[in-house]
Amino acid sequence: MSALDTTATALSVIVVSADSGPSLRDCVNSVLACTVPLELVLIDNASSDGVPQAIARAHESDHRLKIIYNRANLGFGPAVNRAAEQSRGQALLILNPDCVLKEPALQRLLEVLATEPKVGLVGAVVCDGKGVPDPASYRRDPVLQRALATLFKSGDEGVNIDGAMPDHLVEAEAVSGAVMLISRRVFEWLNGFDENYFLHCEDLDLCRRIRDGGWRVLLAGDVRVLHGKGSSSRHRPVFVSYHKHRGMWRWFRKFDPAAQRPLVAATVWLGLWAHFLLQIPGQLIRMASR
Repeated sequence: MSALDTTATALSVIVVSADSGPSLRDCVNSVLACTVPLELVLIDNASSDGVPQAIARAHESDHRLKIIYNRANLGFGPAVNRAAEQSRGQALLILNPDCVLKEPALQRLLEVLATEPKVGLVGAVVCDGKGVPDPASYRRDPVLQRALATLFKSGDEGVNIDGAMPDHLVEAEAVSGAVMLISRRVFEWLNGFDENYFLHCEDLDLCRRIRDGGWRVLLAGDVRVLHGKGSSSRHRPVFVSYHKHRGMWRWFRKFDPAAQRPLVAATVWLGLWAHFLLQIPGQLIRMASR
């Protein structure tokens, strides 16, 4: 199938918001500016900033936009799963609310999904406003040995892959959850995201289960997507940090062989939560200084 043919792909773009702020408008506008046939499902986790409602009013005549309002913050993975259930696309693009998507990037991701054999998920290189790639765009499973190598900056193989970010299509163990294109067939076979994660590490979990199922995880290194800093993380750093550490612990228990050794597991548990507690004073000081 050619790149031109992929424009006929039935696509659902899923965006989860939770007090995501003005960047959500830019995200929605960028998606709706694309000419690729798509629907945009914006699922809101009980935001209080009024932005989703403002977006609904601004685009009330655009039938491609569907907004789902949750009465509570369900977490990222559970919200995506519910949006997927109410979507129609045969391909699902999971997009962070602080990402700006351009049509050539979308076309390229769809092309890869349509043409590569045994592809389960396609990611992109997410960049900050200066065009600097996020190392999390191209990474390995965060097994204990790699996590320690990254933490202590040793010469061993770490979680993030060293060197320049690829500028071509490569196979990866994991990609950034900010931009992930997956076929509905694969997503449903996996029963979507593991809902025992609330925020963080559910993308690593999904990538791992895709590979365990016999599909490939690919990074389209020639696709760059602008990714800002999440408003939720800035406003609720302790809340976000707690769920990040909780997610790391769940991934470790599910997939790392080291978790089968009780002493190692206990040490990791203590280390994770000690790290969480030590971060709190600095997070509160930075939040108060804004």
